[in-house]
Amino acid sequence: MATLEGETDSSDEVPGSSRGEIFDLLSNHRRRYAIHYCKREEGPVTLGELAEHVAAWELDKDVSEITSTERKRVYTSLQQTHLPTLERAGMVEFDDRTIELTDAAAELEVYLDVVPGDSIPWGVYYLGLSALGFVVLAGIALEIVPTATVPPLAWAAIVLVLFAASAVVHVLSSRRMRLGEIERPP
Repeated sequence: MATLEGETDSSDEVPGSSRGEIFDLLSNHRRRYAIHYCKREEGPVTLGELAEHVAAWELDKDVSEITSTERKRVYTSLQQTHLPTLERAGMVEFDDRTIELTDAAAELEVYLDVVPGDSIPWGVYYLGLSALGFVVLAGIALEIVPTATVPPLAWAAIVLVLFAASAVVHVLSSRRMRLGEIERPP
């Protein structure tokens, strides 16, 4: 597998693509929207349907409100630029009228950790939760945290429950924010 300088091969990557190529592929919102729509439809879609939905998402309109000019602009861009790019990358099969995702497109989820603008990244959240766990542990060791009313094992259980609940919320949130899982692409 070809890799960019400084990158290593990984079995998690899309076959035949480097991490940089995947990020470049996903850097364009029209390509992400195309993948999102195709995942939602779970089968071949027509270029016209795809163009309508991508235009509606871009312009924050209902599909029924899209003008023929708006649709045509997106249609042309998808047909001439974005779908051939996705096809060369092995993500779609495109025959000028229909588009279908390949199995390689399923591997893209690894690269799409969507973090809404009003939240903190999960890595930072877990770092804070770990710091809380260490503070509790240090408090128990220094006898600052009351162990007469709450035994040390209960404190450990409280921290473990916080991690478990956080992990459940994280998994559910990540599934909801995947391409193809919700009505409007993230």
